Amino acid sequence: MSYVEKHLIPGESIQYQTKLHWIVMLGHTVIAMALALLAVAIPTVWASLGIKARGHSIPGAVYFGVLVCFAVAGALFFIGILRRNATEMAVTSKRVIVKTGIAERRTVEILLSRIESVAVDEPALGRLLGYGTVIVRGTGGTPEMFEKIYHPLEFREQVQRQIAGWAKPA
Repeated sequence: MSYVEKHLIPGESIQYQTKLHWIVMLGHTVIAMALALLAVAIPTVWASLGIKARGHSIPGAVYFGVLVCFAVAGALFFIGILRRNATEMAVTSKRVIVKTGIAERRTVEILLSRIESVAVDEPALGRLLGYGTVIVRGTGGTPEMFEKIYHPLEFREQVQRQIAGWAKPA
């Protein structure tokens, strides 16, 4: 059961849920791939140069370095997946709820009646790939920014629908 489902108040229902766009994993993935390629290249280059150490074509330290590269690559990719999956964003019939993090959790819950405006910032690449930043401003409060949201215009529309009291689209 998700954080949002666990923390619904009586009479509240989830109207829309979204998550972070896959672009948040791009940096993790690129670095992981570079490390994996390095891990493959090290023994290949070592063997092609014909370097021999004590009669062995490739010493154990090189294999250990390869294993470390693969382990770090896997860990970075796993961290990217965790980061993406640890973020929940929902519009309910009464609130906007955003939860990020696992060990260190940050939650933002804004009552729909207290929302003053919802802004969307989409860079050019974000428009092409379907991600952007949603800025929710509550009455008398500071703006809350939610970056790299999957389909930010849909998120804004759902907030506006709930504020206006429109029914969930079929």
